[in-house]
Amino acid sequence: MFGKILIANRGEIACRVIRSARKMGIKTVAVYSSADAGAQHVRMADEAVFLGPPPAAESYLRVDKILEAIKATGAEAVHPGYGFLSERASFAKALADEGVAFIGPPVRAIEAMGDKIESKKLAAEAGVSTVPGMFDLIEGPDHAAKIASEIGYPVMIKASAGGGGKGMRIAWNDAEAREGFELSRKEAQSSFGDDRIFIEKFVQRPRHIEIQLLGDQHGNIVYLNERECSIQRRNQKVVEEAPSPFLDPETRKAMGEQAVALARAVGYYSAGTVECIVDPDKNFYFLEMNTRLQVEHPVTELITGVDLVEEMIRVAAGEKLRFEQKDVKLNGWAVESRLYAEDPYRNFLPSVGRLKRYRPPQEGKSVDGSLVRNDTGVEEGGEVSIYYDPMIAKLCTWAPTRLKAVDAMQTALDSFELEGLGHNIPFLQAVMLNGKFRSGDLSTAFIAEEFPEGFHGVTPAPEELRALAEAAAAMHLIRERRAVKIEGGLRGHERHLPEDWVVAIGGQRFPLKLTGGADGHFRVRHADGQESGFALDWLPGRSLAHLRPDSGAEAIIKVEPKGEGFRLRRRGADLLAATRSLRADQLAALMIEKPAPDFSRFLLCPMPGLLTSLRVAEGEEVQEGQALASVEAMKMENVLRAEKKAVVKSVKAKVGESLAVDQIILEFE
Repeated sequence: MFGKILIANRGEIACRVIRSARKMGIKTVAVYSSADAGAQHVRMADEAVFLGPPPAAESYLRVDKILEAIKATGAEAVHPGYGFLSERASFAKALADEGVAFIGPPVRAIEAMGDKIESKKLAAEAGVSTVPGMFDLIEGPDHAAKIASEIGYPVMIKASAGGGGKGMRIAWNDAEAREGFELSRKEAQSSFGDDRIFIEKFVQRPRHIEIQLLGDQHGNIVYLNERECSIQRRNQKVVEEAPSPFLDPETRKAMGEQAVALARAVGYYSAGTVECIVDPDKNFYFLEMNTRLQVEHPVTELITGVDLVEEMIRVAAGEKLRFEQKDVKLNGWAVESRLYAEDPYRNFLPSVGRLKRYRPPQEGKSVDGSLVRNDTGVEEGGEVSIYYDPMIAKLCTWAPTRLKAVDAMQTALDSFELEGLGHNIPFLQAVMLNGKFRSGDLSTAFIAEEFPEGFHGVTPAPEELRALAEAAAAMHLIRERRAVKIEGGLRGHERHLPEDWVVAIGGQRFPLKLTGGADGHFRVRHADGQESGFALDWLPGRSLAHLRPDSGAEAIIKVEPKGEGFRLRRRGADLLAATRSLRADQLAALMIEKPAPDFSRFLLCPMPGLLTSLRVAEGEEVQEGQALASVEAMKMENVLRAEKKAVVKSVKAKVGESLAVDQIILEFE
């Protein structure tokens, strides 16, 4: 077994590999860029080696720098994680030339399966069902439009060396095919250093289901069942689960055996994944094989009990698999939510900044038997930059059944405190609440169909809004009683607090009478005569409140003081609550609302990023929907378009400039 391994990656996957290596008694070496000098993976490793500046092309993708780090530290093997160099055959070969083990598949398999064009041809020759498409190189935008038209719209434009949703575009007509080709090629070059593009038929409303493989260097290959990865946005997975709620045992077996046969054809060993799309009739089609560890591997580990990272290390060291296909079982259900640094209220645009608060839920088993796991590479006070993937953490839950695992995920998201930048926790909570998701009625079109106008928060049901109003009133009373006690102690007098209040929340008013609270238990009477009781575990300064109705389930509420009241967040709902006396409520109704500023004459940068292109000039007339500029953030190219017909009055930014959120790019007449 190896004595020391180097992890040629960063963030949560580097931390994940370090944990397994530490369990096996293996020392670890981290590598880092200047942007990651204080990162968690650097501190966790036994040693760390500096690579270079923040851009991946100048640090994490520098094979020569990685080789220097290996020689300097005496590492015997390298785990590539995912992304970066993980599927680059030339990197695996360079390690072999230096006598260093690659904790991954053989070079031949990476070359055969890592190239999306060649893997399609190989799969077709092997009799594997594949999606119709053009698997030769596309020469340019016009060629792309011609091929797409021949295949028949819609089509998927994909990078040959792609992965993780990078370099992928759906086109519905010739114009989108031309533009999608250019954007995919640019993104592919930036992310993978390979701008080759191919086009295939886009199968509408399929499920994305993948088979996890594990093989050794002695010819043994097993499949560890499947993962459902259909909840995607911009071809980037958001929620995954294992097993799939759609597959029956016969289809699962057929997919697994076909995946194994494909792997055996290329002499595969280590962990790998065969991705498929599955139509409503359970017909499945090969998409690609990822010759690396997948982001979503934890859900497979949770239902099988197999530590995939440990097995990869053992295989690289020449050991045989310690189990056979008959030993692989399905135990319960696991769900993974990817927490991204992105603002769901601004069309999921990337967000950067400091993690002012980062408090994940407690890991391990709960009282109801469910389990929480959180794979992360950040800590409170850390920075999320524009240079790398926006994923902050992978939150996973396990339970004996699917619905219990989903409910456990909802509770875990409720208690996950994340402040300082935009994040997608509210959106993830909305997905967990969605009826189609809870029933397992999924497809890759789920987000587009269930959130056609984007995400604008969740509107609580009437009884939930009433409960939040009660909680807001109780928090206000707790805060006021503390103030009265302080005033009485300092000034020798006490202020009388009323029992009658009006809570303004969610565009509604809730007149109510609130009593009790000395022991944490309150009684409330509403204007309609309804009475109830509840306990509230909260004190001023706390960011979480636990509301326990006398009848009903406990609710976790995220609390933030805001003006005269509180900002309350609960399961995708984000509300301001103001609790006022009867007289203050009468006066509040007379207040004039300040109008929002008008920015319709400006093109504002919607995210922090690099301005990579300007497609218009001063004095030019633009049409609605016309592409105006492109901004690159977190390895994704974002096209900014005109919302209406206008004339460019002035250009306020330059290509190559780093822009802040809402910085002006163009001004219109």
